[in-house]
Amino acid sequence: MITYILECLVFQLVFLLAYDLFLKKETFFQWNRVYLLVTFVLSLVLPWVKIEVFKTVMPQEFAEIPVLMYQLDGVVLGVESATRFWEVLPWYYWIMGLGSVVAAGWLVHKLFQIIKLKRDGVVEHHPDFTKIMVKESVLAFSFFRNIFLGGNIEKEKEVRIIAHELVHIKQWHSLDLLFFELARIAFWFNPLVYVYQNRMAELHEFIADAKAVKQHKKEHFQMLLSEAFQTQNISFVNQFFNQSLIKKRIVMLQKKKSKAIWQLKYVVLLPLVLGMLVYTSCEVGKEDNNEEVNSSIPLTAVKKIPFGVVDEAPIFPGCEDAEDKRACFVENLQKHISKHFNYPKEAQEKGIQGRVAVIFIIDANGKIVDIRKRGPHELLENEAVRIIEKLPQVQPGKQNGNAVNVAFSVPITFQLENGPEVGVDAEAQKIAQRIADSPTFINIDEAPIFPGCEDAADKRVCFVENVEKHVRKHFNYPKEAQELGVEGKVYVIFKIDANGAIADIRTRGPHELLEAEAERIIKRLPVMQPGKQKGEAVDVPFSIPITFKLQ
Repeated sequence: MITYILECLVFQLVFLLAYDLFLKKETFFQWNRVYLLVTFVLSLVLPWVKIEVFKTVMPQEFAEIPVLMYQLDGVVLGVESATRFWEVLPWYYWIMGLGSVVAAGWLVHKLFQIIKLKRDGVVEHHPDFTKIMVKESVLAFSFFRNIFLGGNIEKEKEVRIIAHELVHIKQWHSLDLLFFELARIAFWFNPLVYVYQNRMAELHEFIADAKAVKQHKKEHFQMLLSEAFQTQNISFVNQFFNQSLIKKRIVMLQKKKSKAIWQLKYVVLLPLVLGMLVYTSCEVGKEDNNEEVNSSIPLTAVKKIPFGVVDEAPIFPGCEDAEDKRACFVENLQKHISKHFNYPKEAQEKGIQGRVAVIFIIDANGKIVDIRKRGPHELLENEAVRIIEKLPQVQPGKQNGNAVNVAFSVPITFQLENGPEVGVDAEAQKIAQRIADSPTFINIDEAPIFPGCEDAADKRVCFVENVEKHVRKHFNYPKEAQELGVEGKVYVIFKIDANGAIADIRTRGPHELLEAEAERIIKRLPVMQPGKQKGEAVDVPFSIPITFKLQ
């Protein structure tokens, strides 16, 4: 939101500078009016516009367990997902909202001022306008079809004033000013909105003067200079006697009509808009490097491709001729961890145990880089990093035939019961072995197709994205679990069977309440097109960790 506001401010500043430098002194008043309206709207719209020639959509990488079945980062859901919006609204939203309420109240106050003037004045209805005579005053302004005139204005001047104000009425100038008045409610903190409104009010007077004062310009000047300049403090009415505009209006009335060739100045708008489009389109999605204690580990680099979906997985030394190189990679990684494991003596003495989640990157040269870890103690974390650092250089993974960075995640469990137990979770090892013997989501010939993904360029990625959206949409933190303070991660494994239905849902979590909610969400998944192996529909396993987190 803050970025959007800043971009709007910058775009408006650029548009206004272009107006003041190139267009303001020209007599193309109607063109300038259109310019101000269009550029203001563009400044609000352009930050949302992206021109993407190549758009690569990646899932949020993968979860910890199982190594070969993690399709996306664990979906982290908290009580705030089910709470009222005002309970989680950032403080600056409250300030913006309060300012908008005050600005709206001020607008209502000014409208009541106009209503009061009309109610207390003498009303005369004419075919093209309604004249309101305000007693003991020299007011002169219009608002939509209403022309307000002070009773102390001389009669011979009324004709010129009415002719002037009729131009405002016929060209609906009040709509322009009211538009910016509403914009001031939403963007009360933006000074450029007030500048836009001021520039528009100037233009309205120039337009009305140009239309109404074809002859007798000298008398018109004298009338402007002779008045007492009494005005109402209402920003969205067209005031005839506006002291700050009198000099500008006289100067503009004396100015010769601009040559048509200078209309080419409006072409400056095209490179401005093009440059803004290039800027907004070249923005890279922001990376969220904040790590939550209970969340699955996210990857910081959006250009890393998950091990589970890369076209050609990295090849571990010795797996070059293996039939399933992914399974061979996992198997050799497990052997490497077991071989190089050394339970820190200090950790044993202190009784420290638990799981260390490790994420690393196999870069485009096949080297292990960017190792990150999270565990119960730095002694275990350091040992996990030491083991991963000793991994040999591998053949890099490939996407579309090019070597790319591939992200890999593995949990290493340190357990003191019955002697140290090391390596990837036993359950993960069993699942990995089953994966090596049967089709899985990542290595099946044709992955299941989520409804709506039929025409997607990458149906696996589309499937993952839609599963995550489904989980977030249907999530409801169990009230009893909230009251009991129950939170944690629920691992869910299910199958998309040969008919495309969801079957064999299994859950493992810290409490049955969370497990039941996770199962309820997965059961609501729609029927989809089944996966195929060698042209035949088959059962395809899929897993996702869902983290329940209390505030």
